[in-house]
Amino acid sequence: MKYIFWILIGGMFLLMPESVKARTFQANSDEINPSSLNKKKSHRKMFKEKSDTREAMDQYISTLMSKMTIDEKIGQLNLWGLGDITKGQIGAILGLRGEKSIKEVQETAVEKSRLGIPLLFAENVVHGYQTTFPIPLGLSCSWDIKKIEESAHIAAIEASADGINWTFAPMVDISHDARWGRVAEGSGEDPYLGSLIAAAMVKGFQGTLSSDSDILACVKHFALYGAVEAGRDYNTVDMSRYRMYNEYFPPYKAAVDAGAGSIMTSFNTINGVPSTANKWLLTDLLRNQWHYQGFVTTDYTAISELQQHGLAGDLQQASVKALDAGVDMDMVSAGFSGTLKKSLQEGKITEAQIDNACRNVLVAKYKLGLFSDPYKYCNPVRTKKDIYTPEHLALSRTLADESYVLLKNENKLLPLPRKGTIAVIGPLANDKQINGMWSINPNSECSLVDGLKDVAGKSVSVLFAQGANLMDDRSYVGRVGGIWDNRSSEDLLAEALKVAGKSDVIIAALGESANMSGECTSRSQIDIPQSQEKLLKALVKTGKPVVLVLFNGRPLILNWEKANVPAILDVWFGGSEAARAIGDVLFGDVNPSGKLTMSFPQNVGQLPYSYMHENTGRPLPKGQWFRKFCSDYLDVSNDMLYPFGYGLSYTTYTYGKPELSSMQMDGHGSIVASVKVTNTGEYDGDEIVQMYLHQQTGRVARPVKELKGFQRIHLKSGESKRVSFTITPDMLKYYDNQLRYIAEPGKYDVMIGTNSEDLQSQSFEFK
Repeated sequence: MKYIFWILIGGMFLLMPESVKARTFQANSDEINPSSLNKKKSHRKMFKEKSDTREAMDQYISTLMSKMTIDEKIGQLNLWGLGDITKGQIGAILGLRGEKSIKEVQETAVEKSRLGIPLLFAENVVHGYQTTFPIPLGLSCSWDIKKIEESAHIAAIEASADGINWTFAPMVDISHDARWGRVAEGSGEDPYLGSLIAAAMVKGFQGTLSSDSDILACVKHFALYGAVEAGRDYNTVDMSRYRMYNEYFPPYKAAVDAGAGSIMTSFNTINGVPSTANKWLLTDLLRNQWHYQGFVTTDYTAISELQQHGLAGDLQQASVKALDAGVDMDMVSAGFSGTLKKSLQEGKITEAQIDNACRNVLVAKYKLGLFSDPYKYCNPVRTKKDIYTPEHLALSRTLADESYVLLKNENKLLPLPRKGTIAVIGPLANDKQINGMWSINPNSECSLVDGLKDVAGKSVSVLFAQGANLMDDRSYVGRVGGIWDNRSSEDLLAEALKVAGKSDVIIAALGESANMSGECTSRSQIDIPQSQEKLLKALVKTGKPVVLVLFNGRPLILNWEKANVPAILDVWFGGSEAARAIGDVLFGDVNPSGKLTMSFPQNVGQLPYSYMHENTGRPLPKGQWFRKFCSDYLDVSNDMLYPFGYGLSYTTYTYGKPELSSMQMDGHGSIVASVKVTNTGEYDGDEIVQMYLHQQTGRVARPVKELKGFQRIHLKSGESKRVSFTITPDMLKYYDNQLRYIAEPGKYDVMIGTNSEDLQSQSFEFK
């Protein structure tokens, strides 16, 4: 088993920067000193004396640190860079999976190092482990906070059953630019919804950190990574602190308040300084203002990259800047392990700085219970019974059902009857990699074709044709892991039309492959690729009913599709049960209820965009396209193709006029806003009722609307419910341009409706 570990390490070695490759990763048990082992065993008596009190923890760690050499302290700051495990020179391992392999390495750390300090084992458990859930952007479209938290808990159960105790999730970056591929990993454009999801994910992963199914969360990417210029990954960010505090910081702060055990720095600059070297961000804000108690790790090689940013002339200087800024752990750069001791000797850093970082890491290990039981997460019984269970798959399917967004349903084409012949056509129709990016050990290999056959039953004949390649550029298809068919585009299309001719309805499985979103997948154009567009137009031209099943990790531009395709269902990448869940919705076993958490633009030139933008001095009147001397475009309206909060159902909902319990509120009171919602259609369904607020006047220009509440309700056909929201003074607060957190007197609009555009309003005065 030990050889498996070293094979994995060798693979990661290939990804390391050249400065790190020049060194050697060592774990040679032949160098163990027997006398050191005796000292270690004596020290481990403290392991059994663990207490949950803060005082006991501080005493324990202080005693341990008093026994540590400077090399051992620096070792705790090293996430798999240069170092020898037997000498206590590594604090955490990334990318090792499997209970047996992890236990073997943990034994090396605990039994063969002088002090026996256990390791953290990290992995990118972003939207599930072996049971995967919809990608986070899709997951957010469920607006189901309770189930989202449960999905993180299940991910923690499975990861911990395989030996992992630390996940690099959740990603809570707010983004207004769909060109950025990593929007797939986040929860969209809204800070309020994003904050609720961030806190839920942290709670789901961590629980109380007391059981063997709780793992350490790592909030990423701190900070502002979703605002990279031009939507290009790793790019620069430049914004006012007013926007930082009001639009981008809330999810990070919510995660901190939820008790997040670790935070990862982002790759971008903030006010000209990369976050990994940004003392204002990591110390002044995170530690001093937010009172964060966990530890800070970098992203992959971020310290060594300070050289490319131009902030450091060499790795030693970069490491000094990162430590001084407030970084506690170095991921892979080997800057801390390779240079901090030298910097200490030269007086460029202090031992107190190293001690502080070391303590932060040891606290995390203590809270996980690793000192009392280093093998807490190495239980072969759990590996067999807690991973990929029917119960976990059931929730995956339910969340996929809730995440899918019905964008169009002309003439009630959907749901489909369980009869006749269905042609499933497109390069994604028989693709089994539909779990989405950052999928860990995905067991599901069920394509859309397979899933529809499972759900439809024997009364429906399901035919398949690829119809086109993902795109015509074979090298591009290779980069994103798409299926390539060597036949000509003409032959592929001819086959598709032949199959379509035998069908009663066509399902066009089109969009992006799973690897077209995620890290380093920025796109300058976000249309459906031309090869697929050509196929879709040909299918529509047949005159057969066409349903576009859209796979995507970001909002796409769908102008032609909206105008010409009868039905469009956005299914994102739905995880282990994605295909069967699509069948649930298409055949009406589930009434779609997902709502967009990121606006779909008409044109890439509209990006970046947020529904909660500030008004201008020359706003374009609502409902108009172009008006001279107004803030608009010559070639496209200001409107989004599909706005934030949008999503259709197989039934219809009617909203009454919002009612307020009072037209006035003071600083100690509250107002209840309510609305009657009626299911006026033929199907039972879930509706997500949304409430927005708008401050009419203030000391700064305020957003045209801000989401401040929502409720997911179930209504039977013909049923009505009154939905109520309590508005408090805290909901009116914001950071002004002096960063004062205030609620200003004045008039406020309360807007309630089915999405961010279809709203009805009432007003009240705050005194």
